Amino acid sequence: MKVTQLISTCDIKDCPTIYATDRGTLLVQGETPTDHGLQIPAHETLVEIPMELIQKAIRDNLI
Repeated sequence: MKVTQLISTCDIKDCPTIYATDRGTLLVQGETPTDHGLQIPAHETLVEIPMELIQKAIRDNLI
């Protein structure tokens, strides 16, 4: 899989980030919340990212 960083909230590698893949999908880097109370299948996960990151990606026409 080829991964390209689209947008991040900072310049270091441990911040919420959105990546594009050569599969036509997005990868999202963010915090793993534990207090959501949802039933998530074992093969899936949740990540929490700032709304500002999505707004910035849309504003910059990245997604």
